Amino acid sequence: MKRPILLLVALALALALAFASYAGAIEAERTTALPARSQSVLRYFPDGRVAFPKSYREWTYVTSGADMTYSPGGMAMDHHMIDNVFVNPDAYRAFESTGRWPDGTVFAREDREARTKGSIARGGLFQTETLEGVELHVKDASRFKGGWAFFAFGNHDLAPAIPASASCYTCHSSHGAVDTTFVQFYPTLISVATAHRTLSAAYLRETRAP
Repeated sequence: MKRPILLLVALALALALAFASYAGAIEAERTTALPARSQSVLRYFPDGRVAFPKSYREWTYVTSGADMTYSPGGMAMDHHMIDNVFVNPDAYRAFESTGRWPDGTVFAREDREARTKGSIARGGLFQTETLEGVELHVKDASRFKGGWAFFAFGNHDLAPAIPASASCYTCHSSHGAVDTTFVQFYPTLISVATAHRTLSAAYLRETRAP
């Protein structure tokens, strides 16, 4: 009589262990699938160049800026400019949940010529169809030293990574609110980073400075 009971107990334990293993695998897949999906938004070539992501305007919009410059002297330009920033949706959702950008995050910043007068507009600034360039900011620790890289597209469909010695890397690492990104200019996300306490020490020092 004891033997059947022992067999049933053993079977129950085996089933419990199998279920726990299955549940763990599902959870692992759920938590690691995001980077794989995110990285699929870009197409890399063997020489390290990236193909222009033509659908970037279908990504999640995060912010715009008008005539923004990070240098005291400003930019010498004969016209106004507005930039728009988008990020792949998977990365946006991950940031909303954690206050951090996952591996596979891709930002796209487009620069457009802006005007003050046109049609019925007589003041302020509006964007035109003239696209002056698109820049990507990509997080991929397996590819880039430091985890992030920039790519600039002009009139070409392929772009190599901007060298790590360029000033954009130093600027972002020194002033980015979260993980070298300018979340301080993303009005719907700065509060998320604040709530998750993921704001960088450098950014916090800047905001506390007199």
